[in-house]
Amino acid sequence: MNERRVLTLWNEDGLNEEDITILRRASEEILVPFSNEAIRDIETLLSTFLSRNDALGLAAPQIGILRRAIVFRTRGFDEKDTWSKDRDYELLINPRITQARGELVYMMEGCLSCPEVQVEVGRYPEIKVRALDRDGKKINRRYTDFLARIVQHEIDHLEGKLIIDYEGTVTYPKRRSLFFDKLLK
Repeated sequence: MNERRVLTLWNEDGLNEEDITILRRASEEILVPFSNEAIRDIETLLSTFLSRNDALGLAAPQIGILRRAIVFRTRGFDEKDTWSKDRDYELLINPRITQARGELVYMMEGCLSCPEVQVEVGRYPEIKVRALDRDGKKINRRYTDFLARIVQHEIDHLEGKLIIDYEGTVTYPKRRSLFFDKLLK
């Protein structure tokens, strides 16, 4: 399988300018029928996601593929819950939120592309999404609660938006306070 590294805004040495350029760009729609290149990109996203144990979701731009595709767990969100890498995930191609309901719910979120940082982000507790499945067929899905949060987070990546773009409280390790104080203020 063709797995890729996850792009990050920074590392121990400072900002990752090349990664930032990719992570901050809006992604392109994947045309139907899928080209061989699009199929390869989708398979790369899936194999990279399934190779990790630390990801609840992953968007194609996070691995340097500027296409509108996301993959995420549908269960196994905490240590007590298990998830099967064969069946407990969903892949959405060209996802669009068509409806959002409820009052925003604020929670701390982390992100593989913003290592060591958590940001309080407001998300809708219920969303409806229109997308394509792996075969290019149109699908409509409804997500609630934590799953809705994950899907909204991953769709943000398709627009070049990251958790640090939200106004909520930001937390990071004290040992890195000089770096993050300078970076995030």
